[in-house]
Amino acid sequence: MKLQNYSLVSEFVLYGLCTSRHLQHLFFIFFSGIYVASVLGNLIIVVTIISDSHLHSSPMYFLLGNLSFLDIWLASFATPKMLRDFLSDRKLISFGGCMAQIFFLHFIGGAEMVLLVSMAYDRYVAICKPLHYMTVMRRQTCVGLVLVSWVIGFVHSISQVAFTVNLPYCGPNEVDSFFCDLPLVIKLACMDTYILGILMISDSGLLSMSCFLLLLVSYTVILITVRQRTAGGVSKALSTCSAHIMVVTLFFGPCIFIYVWPFSRFSVDKLLSVFYTIFTPLLNPLIYTLRNKEMKIAMKKLCNHHTSSLDCISFN
Repeated sequence: MKLQNYSLVSEFVLYGLCTSRHLQHLFFIFFSGIYVASVLGNLIIVVTIISDSHLHSSPMYFLLGNLSFLDIWLASFATPKMLRDFLSDRKLISFGGCMAQIFFLHFIGGAEMVLLVSMAYDRYVAICKPLHYMTVMRRQTCVGLVLVSWVIGFVHSISQVAFTVNLPYCGPNEVDSFFCDLPLVIKLACMDTYILGILMISDSGLLSMSCFLLLLVSYTVILITVRQRTAGGVSKALSTCSAHIMVVTLFFGPCIFIYVWPFSRFSVDKLLSVFYTIFTPLLNPLIYTLRNKEMKIAMKKLCNHHTSSLDCISFN
């Protein structure tokens, strides 16, 4: 069947977070700070891991560096547009820009979900099979896990956008959010979207739930295995995996709520969208660095190195 774009809509109107002009100015200042901190925090993690040979050769930190790289893009696919809209009277986005936001959201989100599963597998091998850790999690395996996450994210995103871009959009064109998200956009199609809703649940919802269940199984196996081996091992395992569990909860909670029930009318949907697109990328570096001695030591070494270099330049 030949697909055609029957859309008459050339742009969409974004409602944003609020209509109050005063609040929009306050939000601009607040979210600008959050965005800068998020990008800088994740960028520092990536640079630290690349510059430190010990961290760069470690499977866990190699995966963490890729997670931070994805978080930079997750924070950037919609936030700059939102910040600009806070200062604009009309919040417009082109049809192509809207489809691009949907693509990058599901591409990055899908890749990050699979990468979090890979990180759980890394912790499972490290805790449950420590003698085989470096053999199992060799560099080729880590690179393969990262590539698989990117491929799954890309295929997932293409499958979402492929049918969305070819839907007939003939008005209205108002999106009740600060970015184009699939559940909100397909409601605007000039056709019955019930079947599309089922397709979306079987795609986004299935990916979210399957990854989340795999993560739950992985961490449950870790706790059971350690408990059987050593007394007090559960607390040690919880301490080791707590950062991962916190990130998983913060990332998957909003995603499952929004995409498993995509057509529910909840006033908290917009709040959850803000949380997993803006705050989660900021919380990840905080969680992984503040609770990780190796990362803090490596960051301190990197900072001291650059300070010494600057001192030498100034002296010369």
